[in-house]
Amino acid sequence: MLACVATGASNRQVAEQLVISEKTVGRHLANIYTKLDVSSRTAAAAWARANGVGAG
Repeated sequence: MLACVATGASNRQVAEQLVISEKTVGRHLANIYTKLDVSSRTAAAAWARANGVGAG
């Protein structure tokens, strides 16, 4: 999920890829932000890139 966000995917696009609701995506992202100690989607994407999340 974080890898999708790091590539710029919207909650709707992530939901469609994972076959879950947009609300579920939002909840999971909120939990991810808490665990990473970040406060925004942009900060989470930056963390993902810096830590190789989703890197092929």
